[in-house]
Amino acid sequence: MDIQKIVAELKNCPCGRAHTVDIRAVEIGSNMTSRTGEILEREGFPQNILLVADDNTLGVSEGILDSLNAHGFTMKKLIYSDLKLARAEQVAEIEALSADVDGILSVGTGSLNDICRAAARRVGREFAIFATAPSMDGFGSDTAPILRNNFKETWPGVQPSVIIADTGILARSPVELKAAGLGDMIAKYVAITDWRVSKILTGEYFCENIERLTLDAVNKCVSLAEKLPTEDEEAAGAVMEALVISGIAMKFAGCSRPASGAEHMVSHFLECYKCVNGIWPDYHGKKVGVASLLISNAYRRIVQTVEKVEAGVDPLDVDKLLSLFDPAFHDEIRALNTAPITDIVDPQALNERWQDIRQTVLHYIPEQSVLLAAMRAAGGITDIEGIHVSPELMRDALHGHAYMRHRIYLSRLLPMMGMDIMDFVQI
Repeated sequence: MDIQKIVAELKNCPCGRAHTVDIRAVEIGSNMTSRTGEILEREGFPQNILLVADDNTLGVSEGILDSLNAHGFTMKKLIYSDLKLARAEQVAEIEALSADVDGILSVGTGSLNDICRAAARRVGREFAIFATAPSMDGFGSDTAPILRNNFKETWPGVQPSVIIADTGILARSPVELKAAGLGDMIAKYVAITDWRVSKILTGEYFCENIERLTLDAVNKCVSLAEKLPTEDEEAAGAVMEALVISGIAMKFAGCSRPASGAEHMVSHFLECYKCVNGIWPDYHGKKVGVASLLISNAYRRIVQTVEKVEAGVDPLDVDKLLSLFDPAFHDEIRALNTAPITDIVDPQALNERWQDIRQTVLHYIPEQSVLLAAMRAAGGITDIEGIHVSPELMRDALHGHAYMRHRIYLSRLLPMMGMDIMDFVQI
């Protein structure tokens, strides 16, 4: 994967921003475990490292330790039994172990990458990834979703210097994880739409080149959906490349806008609820995939049904809002909504630009049948029962999700227009 070519194509971007990356190399191919030491050495990655993995990810990466040893790397190891959640406590643990190393290598995906990325930023260390499953889109990102006191926060992180992935390992990873990767990618249709809506109403920064890069990656993943349940190495490698590009798009934008919209916040709501109640929250991409199906269908139904709006001041009732959340999160939710994000939205502008918003939704969000077919072909979950969420909990998530970040989503604007999202959702 030619990172410098991607950067060069965005040079002098009309958006006015310089798009840069800290990634020096992305190597995706066969038999990469045996070449990991060689690649890291070639790219100048520090030789004195902390290797972070769990028993599952290290187990499928046979040969990686021998490769690192053969190329002169000295290693501290932090091996979890089965790490499924990225918590602030693990970030602190890695920070403490990094005092006498120069680089951090994450062997795995998802939460393992996130805790390493965040810790590397906090202690000023280089960071690299050896990926073991194409299960999420954050490989190339410089932010990390971290649970602190069971509330999902976005922490600054370090973009990896090097990303390595063995297509054999990716292809043999569980279908559940590969389908979760697709679920995380179809979210981009909603994310780009929400970003566009905010641009229309508030003038928020937007970049059409980043949009194109993101949507090309999503469409590539969708086109390969039926191959994900197989052990096709070419398909697994292509999906992995698309996932990396999605993370790079976030770095280019300087925020998660290209990759995360209302659908991600629904997933965050569910994760916070489950974690505070001691329930395994399930894989990120599975929840995001289901949330994407619900939000995308709701958005299309809204704009197809509502031809004209008469928006007014946001009727936010903070006490009513807090009733949707566990008391453990009330301080965070209150702080996020003391000055509502809708204060920056002119109701008259919403009325006048409604037709533009309608066209945006219909242009960017595919028909529900297209998304359902892709998810089913990939062996993915498409209903709330598959992520162990009751209709009542999903109803709360759909009402509360848009208040968990100070950001404009179409779903956050519905109360201004006198609409209830549940009038457009089928669960």
